[in-house]
Amino acid sequence: MDEVSEVKRRVGGGGGGSGGAVEGVPRPEPIRFFGTTWVAHDGGYAWRRAGLAVGSLVAIAAGAAVLRFGFQGLADADVGPFVTFLAVAGFAVCSALAFQRTWRGFSRRREAGAEQGLLAIGFLGVLLAYFLRAFTEAPGEALHRAEHATASGRRRS
Repeated sequence: MDEVSEVKRRVGGGGGGSGGAVEGVPRPEPIRFFGTTWVAHDGGYAWRRAGLAVGSLVAIAAGAAVLRFGFQGLADADVGPFVTFLAVAGFAVCSALAFQRTWRGFSRRREAGAEQGLLAIGFLGVLLAYFLRAFTEAPGEALHRAEHATASGRRRS
């Protein structure tokens, strides 16, 4: 039996049957936008990855336009170049940190006290990380696959 068929058999996705996991083998954890299609790369997995890449790119463009209007508002208010510099630098730093934390979160679990405010301000970095990761895998797939393999191996022993 090939690897994909074995994985489908384990998670109950091989067409028909009870749809439940094989006794003793844990169910894979679903990933946002992908469900459990990441396990065997079925159920429109490639289309979902393409849609995630396009959707995040569109969201980046929309977010950049909104930020541009915000910075234009600063210029219209004539707050001065120092305040404008601080605003641009703040968004740039938050975006870079958000990108780094999001990218790292695809391969290991986030710590409990993740800074949600930083991720919200640096939303362009988060969206860029999702856009780039969608070219290689579903975001977080490697982490979920490793955890599932570890749990499956632990259950069989």
